[in-house]
Amino acid sequence: MKALWNSLKIAFAMFSRIPTPRADWSKENMKYMFCFFPLIGAVIGVLEYLLVLLAGRFSFAPGFLGALMLLVPVLVTGGIHIDGLLDTSDAMSSWQERERRLEILKDSHAGAFAIIACSSYFIAFYGACVQLCTSRRATGVFCLVFVLARCLSGFGVLTLPKASAKGTVAEFSRNAEEKPVRIAVVVIAVLSVIGMIYIQPVMGIVTAVCAALVFLFYRHMALKYFGGTSGDLSGFFLCTCETAAALVLAVCTAIL
Repeated sequence: MKALWNSLKIAFAMFSRIPTPRADWSKENMKYMFCFFPLIGAVIGVLEYLLVLLAGRFSFAPGFLGALMLLVPVLVTGGIHIDGLLDTSDAMSSWQERERRLEILKDSHAGAFAIIACSSYFIAFYGACVQLCTSRRATGVFCLVFVLARCLSGFGVLTLPKASAKGTVAEFSRNAEEKPVRIAVVVIAVLSVIGMIYIQPVMGIVTAVCAALVFLFYRHMALKYFGGTSGDLSGFFLCTCETAAALVLAVCTAIL
């Protein structure tokens, strides 16, 4: 139980800005960290849904609500995954060899393509939120996307080759108790999909398929262009998956 509690604290300290009691970052304490990664998505989802309820109670304008929904995951995570989106966009847009792409991932400077990617991400996410929040069911499905995306991200970390043996993701993977953690993230992912389908069958299925396709694209991209995954690539996947799902749900609300 102590290892589980410490893994929970490390997961929240690493992937969120939620105040968390300190835990030593030892191999023992990091064993089950990725079991709790989806829990951060659950926190974001709950906050998003409460925000929509609050907006209905006080008649927020759609644009204002969309902006608040955009800010929730940024405030909860501190934008850690957006950093990966920017670095990966710069690396992919460089059209350099694999070694050079890996160097660009580590570069703390933001290039022109990173700025373009960031702007596009925020605009797409904002516009999708404005549209999908018109449907309570679409909002419910969207809230579970934050859980599903983190399950898929954690699964990728555990199963894909690593772009660098010295990176943070490689260390997390080495320290993880792989079999039980892998089972845990798969079970949580399945439960998330079941919940999405229960809320609205068509939206749930379409959104789950969208998330799976984004994961396959991320897997192909990571293996072909980087030789494996990394922390930045995982962040890229997470942002892309959440935004793609939001856009799909926004379209669903318009045609269903």
